[in-house]
Amino acid sequence: MNRIYFVGAGPGDPELITVKGRRLLEQAEVVVYAGSLVPVALVEGLAAELHDSAGLTLEEIIAVMSEGVRAGKRVVRLHTGDPSIYGAIREQMEQLARQRIPFEVVPGVSSATAAAAALGAELTLPGVSQTVIITRRAGRTPVPEKEDLVSLAAHRATMLILLSVAMIDQVAADLAAGGYPAETPVAVVEKVSWPEQRIIRATLGDIAGRVRAAGIKKTAIIAVGEALREEPAGALSKLYDQSFSHGCRQGKE
Repeated sequence: MNRIYFVGAGPGDPELITVKGRRLLEQAEVVVYAGSLVPVALVEGLAAELHDSAGLTLEEIIAVMSEGVRAGKRVVRLHTGDPSIYGAIREQMEQLARQRIPFEVVPGVSSATAAAAALGAELTLPGVSQTVIITRRAGRTPVPEKEDLVSLAAHRATMLILLSVAMIDQVAADLAAGGYPAETPVAVVEKVSWPEQRIIRATLGDIAGRVRAAGIKKTAIIAVGEALREEPAGALSKLYDQSFSHGCRQGKE
């Protein structure tokens, strides 16, 4: 039996898919894709039978994939970004495992790392932040109480908040209540890597008003932390410090 491939499509730019992911798409005979988020360019011209999952239930998605693979067809389930982050793949894999249908996950470029690239930011600066938190604010989908934004903000690490820009006022209030100062740099990246990408840079104290004025209500990432400061006062890395020795180089006095 063939296996089903869960493939990360990347954040929007059709070139930000892995070589393996592109190859699997071109070889596929059945493709189930998230039509509301996956760029049309990735599925245009494919010889495969295409199924837009935007209007399908979990059971319908599983039925399409399982019928395809049992018929001996090559099946790809195309997810936006990287499937492991808010990709809802666990429930699909559990259903396939119950049916003894093999599958494999092919990672993709996350919108979180694409946002860092768009901002020209290093998320883990020495002496500034060595931790990155990827999270969301509770909305229609709940968040475990121990992971609410106020609690996470107490670390004052670099934070990337997904699926929450429609609640920007509450997000800003939570971050301030948790300990980020009002002058903390914040950036909102809308539709990262798409042609219509927009970036708003501000501080925690004024980001909510700026986002409301821009009319940004969905498909955006909120990035927070001192590592986003355009001239952060971080220490140099040890990796290229001439006085630091490691397995590939002897440091100099």
